[in-house]
Amino acid sequence: MEKWGAALYGDPCAECGFGWSLTPAEAVGVVAELPARCRALLKGRTGFERHPDLGRPPAAYVSHVTDNLRNWAERLAGARLGGAVEVPGYDQDLLARARRYNEIAPAAALWSLEGAVAAWTDSVTAALEAGVVLRHAARGEQRAEDVARNNAHDRHHHVGDIARILRYTGKV
Repeated sequence: MEKWGAALYGDPCAECGFGWSLTPAEAVGVVAELPARCRALLKGRTGFERHPDLGRPPAAYVSHVTDNLRNWAERLAGARLGGAVEVPGYDQDLLARARRYNEIAPAAALWSLEGAVAAWTDSVTAALEAGVVLRHAARGEQRAEDVARNNAHDRHHHVGDIARILRYTGKV
């Protein structure tokens, strides 16, 4: 089985400092405030700023997080509504190329994030109440609370990436 969550990143995460002990409700709260946080970070910026050590500009990180939230919302809904608990992995880099993240207008990325966070919040909350457990092809059992924490980490980590880019370019 593939390592994931605290087993992969450490507790706290060695790169971003995320602590994995938050409750599922706290994880939902972390993700719920993501659109406001990203809007604040990108206000007055192009969204296309770059850092030499990071592969994406800020708007592309927003699109990545958006797609990841949509993916997990859909998988949790599939399990809860239709009993589809077996879920495959996906290649995030292939998806980034297919969607051309680096060319998505920042305003559109932020707009899309709003909808993804709303759908994710609804789906995760319902999955938590229903006790949904997924069987991920590479990670094994993923409870709804694991998904909530993993996605909260993704949010925390990539908001840190965006802030790092903006600090590097002198825009924070």
